[in-house]
Amino acid sequence: MKRISQGDRAAFRELYDTYFDYAMRTAWLVVQHNEWAKDAVQETFLRVYRNSGQYDTQKPFKPWFYCILLRECYRVMERERKVVPLGEQLERIPVEPQLPDQQVDIYEALQGLDDLYRIPLILKYLHDYSEKEIAEAVGVNQNTLKSRLYKGREKMRQRLGGESYGTQA
Repeated sequence: MKRISQGDRAAFRELYDTYFDYAMRTAWLVVQHNEWAKDAVQETFLRVYRNSGQYDTQKPFKPWFYCILLRECYRVMERERKVVPLGEQLERIPVEPQLPDQQVDIYEALQGLDDLYRIPLILKYLHDYSEKEIAEAVGVNQNTLKSRLYKGREKMRQRLGGESYGTQA
């Protein structure tokens, strides 16, 4: 990051090449729209470049990066929801490769969750983040995050027709 803050374009290009695919997948899962995801990722990399001098090198980079990415996703969604009529939003078909049949249900169930549960599940199970890193990225304490992960898993289980843990009265 120090090289980037000093204007080293090669260092920024290396960072971009390393994180672009992960950022696009995450942004698309969050905003559920290809063009919005591109906007969020582009703005994320601009903010990372502009704020590279503020990054604390004593902390892991990924949570800092994804915190910026998530904020940009929320900002883009808010901006676009004000501009695009709801009917037009519903008619859009995502430009994503089709998943095998057995995974379509999981994907649809995940996309049907509220952001409150969907984003932590994405970061935990698709990006293999620790609970501490996710809590920092979404700006909540670890206990709140654990609760959201638990509830998110339960909601996924219900959507996929599985049974809940524990006994039922």
